[in-house]
Amino acid sequence: MSDTSPNFRYPGQEKLKSKKEITLLFEKGKWFTCGHLRIITLPQADLQVPKLAVSVSKRNFKKATDRNRVKRLLREAYRLNKSEFVQAFGSSGISMLFWASSKKPEHYQEVEAQFLKLCRNQK
Repeated sequence: MSDTSPNFRYPGQEKLKSKKEITLLFEKGKWFTCGHLRIITLPQADLQVPKLAVSVSKRNFKKATDRNRVKRLLREAYRLNKSEFVQAFGSSGISMLFWASSKKPEHYQEVEAQFLKLCRNQK
């Protein structure tokens, strides 16, 4: 693989897992909404890579299989469009992405289109 090819990975170091960081994010982060997607983000100068978590409301999706499917689609949209995300929200920060609708997305393209629109609206 050459050095000029895009990096489509989503390694563990990019996953937001720390309860302390998540609490900080909710206390001081900024919210952005576009369509059915909502993101809360907070720049962190000491991070080398952006960290992202994905959440889907149990209130909107009672079945775990539905929640897991939506989360999988959101992570895939991030993974394949990471460069757009970094341009919009910066290369060092913590973020949490939410699906803010009770309507289950039918196709990946629907989620990806809203993700890209969210990123482009923040530039």
